[in-house]
Amino acid sequence: QEVLGEDKLMAILKERELKIYWGTATTGKPHVAYFVPMSKIADFLKAGCEVTILFADLHAYLDNMKAPWELLELRTRYYEHVIKAMLESIGVPLEKLKFVRGTDYQLSKEYTLDVYRLSSVVTQHDAKKAGAEVVKQVEHPLLSGLLYPGLQALDEEYLKVDAQFGGVDQRKIFTFAEKYLPSLGYGKRVHLMNPMVPGLTGSKMSSSEEDSKIDLLDRKEDVKKKLKKAFCEPGNVENNGVLSFIKHVLFPLKSEFVVLREEKWGGNKTYTVYEALEKDFAEQVVHPGDLKNSVEVALNKLLDPIREKFNCPELKKLSSAAYPTPSKAKPAEKGTKNSEPEDVIPSRLDIRVGKVISVEKHPDADSLYVEKIDVGEAEPRTVVSGLVHFVPKEQLQDRLVVLLCNLKPQKMRGVESQGMVLCASSVGEPHQVEPLDPPAGCCAGERVYVEGYEGGEPDEELKPKKKVFEKLQADFRISEDCVAQWKQRNFLTKLGTVSCKSLKGGSIS
Repeated sequence: QEVLGEDKLMAILKERELKIYWGTATTGKPHVAYFVPMSKIADFLKAGCEVTILFADLHAYLDNMKAPWELLELRTRYYEHVIKAMLESIGVPLEKLKFVRGTDYQLSKEYTLDVYRLSSVVTQHDAKKAGAEVVKQVEHPLLSGLLYPGLQALDEEYLKVDAQFGGVDQRKIFTFAEKYLPSLGYGKRVHLMNPMVPGLTGSKMSSSEEDSKIDLLDRKEDVKKKLKKAFCEPGNVENNGVLSFIKHVLFPLKSEFVVLREEKWGGNKTYTVYEALEKDFAEQVVHPGDLKNSVEVALNKLLDPIREKFNCPELKKLSSAAYPTPSKAKPAEKGTKNSEPEDVIPSRLDIRVGKVISVEKHPDADSLYVEKIDVGEAEPRTVVSGLVHFVPKEQLQDRLVVLLCNLKPQKMRGVESQGMVLCASSVGEPHQVEPLDPPAGCCAGERVYVEGYEGGEPDEELKPKKKVFEKLQADFRISEDCVAQWKQRNFLTKLGTVSCKSLKGGSIS
């Protein structure tokens, strides 16, 4: 997507082949978006480059301890096996690659001294800014997150490369390296960046967001299920993770893509230019269902060799040891005095951006609307809301809302409601209600979270007797800036804060 230092790149190529490295922090399980850098590594090798792959195990620990110290070695071994299996799956010869672990050299006296030298010239502001897109951002950041960009910059010198390759989300770290390496007497490197593939929910594909990604070892039925739920609105080519995967992975690997469909819909069609496929999808010549089915077939062909390799007892054992299933404590028996209290935290709520597709009056209740709301799933949800006296029908139609999705479905005057539209309510009279507003540009299905609680998995379904929502709701408020908050922590999406139009100091229900 972008190259920094192109003149230097051309000058090197006039004299010799380029030495380049790609690094990956050994944190969450690699997913299918890793095929983007893998296909580019294949290009580098075909062009004659010397390529080093760095398993950045120390970085994984520094990034808010995403990889606990005791799991570091296991996860690094897992990454080594799975990355090699990916490369073999797309026909990359491993003998042309050099594999290095960060801790092989990052614990040396020389490297450690350079970390201290770097920390004496880098400002806290620059270190935090450099890691903003890569290091997990929390309310009270650890010092380790500030060290992370400096280590990545020093890797360029210690791996003796001309260039570093990474995702465009690494850009701030790359410009940080260009600024600070010369202060230690080391040369600037060339930086090459691949685009980021949107996840299946429309945001960046992430290991920490289960519904956004397909794991390399997912079973075929899991691939089908996740693709079925993927955001792929008819005619919409923006933030479309399914189309982006075709563009950035399947097309570069195969130079074509086949849309599989029944004869009555025109039969199979082979595209040799991605733009032609995108145009047909935008004009609704290609149906989202056919697109998803075709991606499923193509993706499983890539994943089959990886699944097969990991089907042996040794690698099955490694996988489960590196990523142990979180143990769930058994519910305490009645009458047990010393049982641990259950954590009632915002990440247990499955709150998503929704788009209202249709609004009708409830057939049996004058104060209720029945809405169809798209939350990025295969089918829109039916939601019943008591908004008739507060929000005109035309103001709800086609607008973005904030929907609580994991309440137990319940019938409201004969119509089952599959969620709750979250609204701001005034404290005094006259009583006013305004649906919460996600930031402009959000897509249906995007996760809404509370600041500082980005990483947790929501409950599958909130149990009514536990009253988790009710306990959390007691601390929901609208700030003086009209921002939705829980205990003065903002409701957020990746594009910014959730707000309302005017009800300062109101409650949220």
